[in-house]
Amino acid sequence: MLTAGRRLVAVAATGMLLFAVLPARADDVRGGQRAVIETLSLTEAWRTSKGAGVTVAVLDSGVDPGHRDLAGSVRVGRDFTEGANPPGTPPSRLHGTYMASLIAGHGHGPGRKLGIIGVAPEADVLSVRVILEDEEPGFREFNSAERFEDVVARGIRYAVDEGADVINMSISKELATREERAAVRYAISKGVVLVAAAGNDGERRIDSDYAPYSYPAAFPGVVSVGATDLRLRRAAFSNWNSSVLVAAPGVDIMGAGPGDEYWVGRGTSQATALVSGVAALVKSRHPDLSPPLVARALAAGATDRPPGGYDIATGYGVVNAAKALTEASRLARHTETATGGQAQDPARPVSAGGQAGPVRVITRDEQRVTVFAAIAGAAALGALASLSVIFILVRRVRRAHNAQEA
Repeated sequence: MLTAGRRLVAVAATGMLLFAVLPARADDVRGGQRAVIETLSLTEAWRTSKGAGVTVAVLDSGVDPGHRDLAGSVRVGRDFTEGANPPGTPPSRLHGTYMASLIAGHGHGPGRKLGIIGVAPEADVLSVRVILEDEEPGFREFNSAERFEDVVARGIRYAVDEGADVINMSISKELATREERAAVRYAISKGVVLVAAAGNDGERRIDSDYAPYSYPAAFPGVVSVGATDLRLRRAAFSNWNSSVLVAAPGVDIMGAGPGDEYWVGRGTSQATALVSGVAALVKSRHPDLSPPLVARALAAGATDRPPGGYDIATGYGVVNAAKALTEASRLARHTETATGGQAQDPARPVSAGGQAGPVRVITRDEQRVTVFAAIAGAAALGALASLSVIFILVRRVRRAHNAQEA
């Protein structure tokens, strides 16, 4: 049976709500994204890639396919939570829509200059429902019934088989299952990049040396993402531990909600969605690049690096889309040389010296896990991912008028 310690997701953690009122005009929504666009160097990155041809699976609470900033880009897949809610209860799809918009929102209106623009605006989204939001009537049943224990594992396998190139997971559990571990292995063996959030327990762990690991992010090969504040330092709520690979902005992040609404929120969930968008840009440009090498490109291209190049707060630094694409191109050339032009085996990353293999083994809770080198030229720390992925939503803001809609 699932216990409280194994809950899939927690939403709006106590003391971490932020309230904001969005401007009424949709073009001001885009203006509110300016800091993220500049931090990730998206304008420069979009000259090279906008995510065309890539499918990002959003394992979450569901995505609203009719939102004007996502319309035409969303394919609604399986609902693995079916039966948890009473019959006839519609899913709220808030968290999932929000995350999808940060990944692949394309805006609306003339020239699509209004509304939310995602990191990879030409990517497609596969919505896979694996969690319920806490206000849904079946939330308690979902988190206590044994029959829902492996929905994440099933969702991962489903997304892979449906052609996903990247899987975004803004979800978390404190304990792992054998089925989830096997599903992660399966995804990586198929060349799929998995990205998950480092979690939002940081403020409750101020007297500790690290914040707890969680899953699916703590599995080998999953890119673990921390959140930064407006100064690009670790956000107070963001977990810190040796599994954090990279970070991204996670405070005052604008996104879309169901029914053409807009939200402002903070959390490692938002940061994770942004990194999944960057991974989509890389996979669009270099579709054969293996998951370990995509992770390395993300780490090697990071900016705002901590002293010494790595720390457990923000990993190798803040993801930068333009630099990640540059690193990916370099790694792709290196891989082609090392493999004689053959496709790279996703399970065998090529190191800076041209040799494949694991870099470091760490032992935690009597489990041995192998992590791959993440950044060329540096002593590898390895992408082990740890996450409690709780997104912290702030306040729902309804659009005041429709004068500028398409």
